Amino acid sequence: MVKKQIPNAITLLNLVFGGCALVSVLHGQYVAGFGFIVAAVAADYADGLVARLLGVHSELGKELDSIADTVSFGVVPGAIYYQLLLVALGQEGADALVYAAVPGFILSAFSGLRLAKFNLDTRQTDGFIGLPTPSSTMFVTGLMLIYALDSYGMGDWVVSSPVVLYVLIALQSYLLVSEIPMFALKFKSLAWAGNEIKFIFAGIALLLLVLTREVAFSAVVVLYVLFSAFQYFTKSDH
Repeated sequence: MVKKQIPNAITLLNLVFGGCALVSVLHGQYVAGFGFIVAAVAADYADGLVARLLGVHSELGKELDSIADTVSFGVVPGAIYYQLLLVALGQEGADALVYAAVPGFILSAFSGLRLAKFNLDTRQTDGFIGLPTPSSTMFVTGLMLIYALDSYGMGDWVVSSPVVLYVLIALQSYLLVSEIPMFALKFKSLAWAGNEIKFIFAGIALLLLVLTREVAFSAVVVLYVLFSAFQYFTKSDH
């Protein structure tokens, strides 16, 4: 049935965009890489939306989605960290593998682990357990843009020390597989009651995007983690 394959075709576009993003990042074409990452995120959102609108579902689509996400939201952010580490280590443009920059791909490994866990976890229907891989990718993409565009003179800070990047990689890897519940920006209704955190977060995120542009990508993810952690640790039954 052709209709059943439309969401799968969109998922494969996610994979294509992820591949283009990977090549762009490894060639230092960071703005182009950003564009392909945004396209991959859009395709990742669209495949599920189209599948629901058409009323189709397949196990093949589920497997394809994980494979595409592993590339776009696993390998690509790992490659970004690898490139940033090269700069921090003074090895930018190296024509061979730099082992001190390889820890960037630890994030790729944990992203793959998170995606595998997600497929098996029946608790993640209305929200997430741990940091979603697209959000993780958004944070790293923000760092890439801050460095590439030297946003507010912060470009050198991003690559000032490999230790800072190692710590960020370790923290992100932990958050990906943590048991901290994180809310999904899905509104079942537009009522304030029950959606307070989501509305406040969305408002602040939009304001940050308008005021700080590319810096907002990393800042919004930090805000997302803090809001989710606050909501989790202040629950009366926790």
